Amino acid sequence: MPLILATTEPGEPEIFASIQGEGASIGRPCTFVRLSRCNLACVWCDTAYTWRFAGDNRPHRDDETFDRGEEQVTLSEEETARRIAALGQHRLVITGGEPLLQAPALARMVAHLQGLVPGTHVEIETNGSVPPHPALDALVDQYNVSPKLSHSGNPADLALNPDRLAHWATEPRAWFKFVVAEPADVEEVVTIQQAHAIPGSRIFLMPEGRDSATIRQRSHWLAQTCSEHEFNLTDRLHIHLFGDTRGT
Repeated sequence: MPLILATTEPGEPEIFASIQGEGASIGRPCTFVRLSRCNLACVWCDTAYTWRFAGDNRPHRDDETFDRGEEQVTLSEEETARRIAALGQHRLVITGGEPLLQAPALARMVAHLQGLVPGTHVEIETNGSVPPHPALDALVDQYNVSPKLSHSGNPADLALNPDRLAHWATEPRAWFKFVVAEPADVEEVVTIQQAHAIPGSRIFLMPEGRDSATIRQRSHWLAQTCSEHEFNLTDRLHIHLFGDTRGT
């Protein structure tokens, strides 16, 4: 089956070379491939064009809907792998949307890619609510797991499934990245950490924000918070460099 990708413009899949802007691999050169579709609907999502299509009434602060025909493109697994390989990087970040919704096709695509660029380091960015698929899991080097807290607007039983969180907590390839807007969000992170015995060294707090000023303002108090709890602080480097734009 083909993969359903997001677009940078109608008909152009969002596959690009850049640097990782967040989390454990921040600053590293990589290729990104952004898939379309998501099972969650964060009210502050900065890639709502991957899921909030006309007719989708799940809330979003921008209250904007997108045309599915313009925002999605299908590519074969082989063609997707070829386009990634052509960008010449040895680190791939698969993001979304929620990539694990397309795990079987992703597994076949990554297998093709490993034939073209042996040794490619594969990262999956996931909201943590979808279980990993065995065929894909065998090909993944790193999971960047970003569980969505209550301020995301998602139902807790969907976004913070205890069984899913327990799995990721015991997965040595998983790093946790929590989007934080105010101190109450940190209290929720601590509750999750304690419930699942997640080492603070595997937790990143990231300021919610789509512009540099907001990110910097929230990073000031988050820095102290991370020090107190022995968490890691992550920036959103791509926002500072490129703004809130696609393909960066």
